Amino acid sequence: MTDTMTVLVTGASGLVGAEVTARLTAAGHTVLALLHRNGDLVRNSGRRLSPGPGVLTRITGDITRPGLGLTGDDQRLVAAADRIVHCAAVTGFGLPAERYETVNVSGTRHVLDLAVTHRTPLVHVSTAYVCGERDGTVREDELDVGQRPGNDYEKSKLTAETMVRRAAAEGLPVTVVRPSIVTGAARTGRVRDFTTIYPVLKVLTRGLVRTVPAHYDAALDLVPVDRVADLVAGAATRFDGAAGRTLHAVGQELTLRDFSDVLAEYPCFQVPRFLPPSAFSAAALPDRERPYYDRVISLYDTYFRRRVRFDDTQAAAFGSRPAPAGARPYLRRLLDHCLRTGYLGAAPPREPAGARTHGSTQ
Repeated sequence: MTDTMTVLVTGASGLVGAEVTARLTAAGHTVLALLHRNGDLVRNSGRRLSPGPGVLTRITGDITRPGLGLTGDDQRLVAAADRIVHCAAVTGFGLPAERYETVNVSGTRHVLDLAVTHRTPLVHVSTAYVCGERDGTVREDELDVGQRPGNDYEKSKLTAETMVRRAAAEGLPVTVVRPSIVTGAARTGRVRDFTTIYPVLKVLTRGLVRTVPAHYDAALDLVPVDRVADLVAGAATRFDGAAGRTLHAVGQELTLRDFSDVLAEYPCFQVPRFLPPSAFSAAALPDRERPYYDRVISLYDTYFRRRVRFDDTQAAAFGSRPAPAGARPYLRRLLDHCLRTGYLGAAPPREPAGARTHGSTQ
């Protein structure tokens, strides 16, 4: 058990930020939760966060402003923090490039300024997809290898992490945690916010887009939110063991063949047809499908082309929670939760016992 400390968490109301905050306060630490406005922090379970033995102090601020927009007493609180965990970011796709620049790049610059001024060790939450559009294995110690970002979000996170690496080279104690596609809890599949890959699941399983440009051997990496939060909180509390490292917070490789086969197990779902990108034409889609392709699927189509695997040697050695046992069973848990909540429509009648092999580790 580490000594209790004070941790500034930016983005504390986000999906990952709230879970990190919960872990830190449960361990007895004081968390300065940076929020745009005061309000309840809600965990992935949907329950209001209870700080437990630790202390939770809400601070109203704005990472897009110098000094995080803090004044007076809040400035003094933050100056005395033992750690900074930077979770705040714009993660949605398809936004104006200026939005990513303002929040993800300038926001990180302002957090770095604060950390450097007070020599406060920093845990920076990046994304595994700083790898850009490339195939093969991505190592944790790689960053800019001349890759092309898949979208403006990835470009902004690559720029931000490059700034963090530069500050580390100049002496700031830093750990970087790179989540892949953050999804529901490992054991239950439950998720608070249906973001990231979930709108794609809705469009595809409802048959709103029936043909997608993709490679069947392309890989999606879906990581449970609890695994990400464990690694981030662990990096903050056991910083000496994490300092200088980059940790891939990833799940298990889910090929699009796996994805298609699992969807086919659900009678209520449509299963998309994957075409090689060279043979696909958005203009050839039926008129009723084009709006859904343009607004949702096109934002993620680079993820359906990448034959990428994330090495997580350092994260596995540092972390305490194993990755989910099998990509297919985990995807089933995510889909089952979506059906229970109605997100993907009404759940079908329960199938006879043994009709589905949920325990498979294929």
